[in-house]
Amino acid sequence: MAEYDDTQPILLKNATLALHMEPKSPRVEITYCTQCRWLLRAAWMAQELLTTFQAEIGELALVPGTGGVFEVRTGEEVIWSRAEKGRFPEIKELKQLVRDAIAPGKDLGHSER
Repeated sequence: MAEYDDTQPILLKNATLALHMEPKSPRVEITYCTQCRWLLRAAWMAQELLTTFQAEIGELALVPGTGGVFEVRTGEEVIWSRAEKGRFPEIKELKQLVRDAIAPGKDLGHSER
């Protein structure tokens, strides 16, 4: 039997191999409470952000959490916290916060007004 050489690529037929990839930048994370069933709200906000910032967002992650958490981060910075604000963001204000963090020169059109 041949010895395994970890310096050589592994060839697989009819399979997908997931390799560690560096996160794409800028990264946006939406952490939502699974106990509160806020996945749909988080997914809708993610879709809105990805549609508005299709060329600017490198990666968007939905991160399950508990305890009533709903936070939006760009990189390491928390730009929205439901615990801090006492409410969910309106999509218009969330787009403005994300824009200010990752694409300050971007015109948001009707979301700007």
